[in-house]
Amino acid sequence: MKKADWILILCVIIVLAPFFIPATGFFAWFCNATASHPYIMAFFKFAILATLGEMLALRIREGVYNKKGFGVLPRMIVWGFLGMAIAMSMVIFKVGVPAFLETVGGCDKGTLAAIFNASEFSWGKLGIAFAVSVLMNSIFAPVMMTFHKCTDIHITDNGGTVRGLLRPMKMREIMSTKVNWDVQWNLVIKKTIPLFWFPMHTITFILPPTFQVLFAALLGVALGLILALAGGSRK
Repeated sequence: MKKADWILILCVIIVLAPFFIPATGFFAWFCNATASHPYIMAFFKFAILATLGEMLALRIREGVYNKKGFGVLPRMIVWGFLGMAIAMSMVIFKVGVPAFLETVGGCDKGTLAAIFNASEFSWGKLGIAFAVSVLMNSIFAPVMMTFHKCTDIHITDNGGTVRGLLRPMKMREIMSTKVNWDVQWNLVIKKTIPLFWFPMHTITFILPPTFQVLFAALLGVALGLILALAGGSRK
């Protein structure tokens, strides 16, 4: 392990320690802030954790956490706004899918929503959570993942600077000539969505609401590692 690895481990310990020390009151603050300001908190959760996943992926592929043109700060900004969009989509699908299933199954209005929102676990809740996960990841995720890939390319093409991030994106050029569709479709969309996101987001949706967006952001770290390992390590 390199010095940078130990520094990262130390930083993670420092950040996580307040959660496990009751005297700090940090855990209570975190829960209250998430309930009161869900989208602001989603911004910071994804900005920090999902970007960390990309940095870990870079560490596996190239042996470093950052390099010229990688653009940690622009990636944090993009992930922050994507995190807000993900939090919004979770609300939409958590409400919409049970309502949709009620119309399909002929259930009384609110029956499945009550099962899904119950605090205790049940097989019915698990089934609805799986349906929410499948529909959200089939409808929303491919668009979000492809847009995120385009922003990655845009950040790299503009030197990894915040100023470069604000330049107009050449979407036609990026989509037609720079996105590796063999990887984007055959790996990122066709494999990770059903094999990773379907089951993992099923778990997400049976967690208490306070932790759902946080767990979704943590999954971004895990996925970054999976994609890095799937793509091979150069160093």
